[in-house]
Amino acid sequence: MHLAYPAVLAVLLFCTGLYGVLARRNAILVLMSVELMLNAVNLNLVAFDVWLRDTLHAGQALTLFTIAIAAAEIGIGLAIVLLVYRNRGSSDIDRLRDLAEQPAGADAADGTPQPDTKAEATA
Repeated sequence: MHLAYPAVLAVLLFCTGLYGVLARRNAILVLMSVELMLNAVNLNLVAFDVWLRDTLHAGQALTLFTIAIAAAEIGIGLAIVLLVYRNRGSSDIDRLRDLAEQPAGADAADGTPQPDTKAEATA
């Protein structure tokens, strides 16, 4: 087997995933694109493992490790996306910039500090 065939396929998969990460606005599609990029890396690891005829099969061992990391990443990432969708009603990545917390006692509109009503009520 020639090494060029899986390498070209891996490059195409990685470029497709990279395009998906850079062009998409939906968080679930971005996660799918990241998975596509990880699968391209896995394909390269296995192809080079077979090409080098490694007796320890280090490429396949690293592929299993990458699959485990990808499973954990997609589980946590999907949980975060579902919570954001439940709270915000959208999984649009551009709207996630609104998640930054405001400083304590600052108004969200103009940033001027507001008086603490609890402290004044107890004083």
